[in-house]
Amino acid sequence: MAEDNRDKGRNALLSSTLFQAMKPEELDDILRLATERRFRKGQVIFQKDDPGSSMMAVLSGRVRIGAISLDGKEITLNMIDAGEVFGEIALLDGKVRSADATAIEDTHLLVIERRNFVPYLEGDKGLALRLLSVLCERLRQTSETLGDFVMFDLPARLGRTLIKLAGDYGRPIGSGIRIGIKLSQNDLSRLVASSRESVNKQMRAWEDEGLVIKEGGLLVLRRPEELKRRVGLA
Repeated sequence: MAEDNRDKGRNALLSSTLFQAMKPEELDDILRLATERRFRKGQVIFQKDDPGSSMMAVLSGRVRIGAISLDGKEITLNMIDAGEVFGEIALLDGKVRSADATAIEDTHLLVIERRNFVPYLEGDKGLALRLLSVLCERLRQTSETLGDFVMFDLPARLGRTLIKLAGDYGRPIGSGIRIGIKLSQNDLSRLVASSRESVNKQMRAWEDEGLVIKEGGLLVLRRPEELKRRVGLA
């Protein structure tokens, strides 16, 4: 593994509470056991019910974690950016994947196999507890996402999604907050589990009101505080 990738891998692992308390030499051991894989934009990394035997850290690129709802709609459960990890559930129990993972940009992954990690876990109860903490956080995020689908109508789900994206990827500019990732109408419809046509209609309504605009292919929230009030976040 190249030294710059080793540094990226170490930083990605340290973004997870699972690895933050590990000694430097332990992290080096894990990195020596890890492999690297590359995926093209749009390529499936794994699918729901695939055998689960590893966790992954994103060295570069972005990964979408998704699932299909009971009515056949594609739902985005989480977005994993460079410097973050995913697949911890399979690393712990070795069972099938609980969701799909797809590269939404050209993506470079660090892969840690369960068969190499489990010996560390078995010898360190504290490490096992930290992994449980990570899994609980992931479960909480998923529960919140699914709760939004049940509790709120489309404008509320879409508005809350835009506010969250602005918090994660936004940068203040003169005209508001620019969301620093390109999102198509299909991307937004998957994030809120609705049709592309319904999302287009709502976005046009907010554009007419001046709440949301597009600049250089990126969404800009013009009046984020008003949008928060409308969707019950303020």
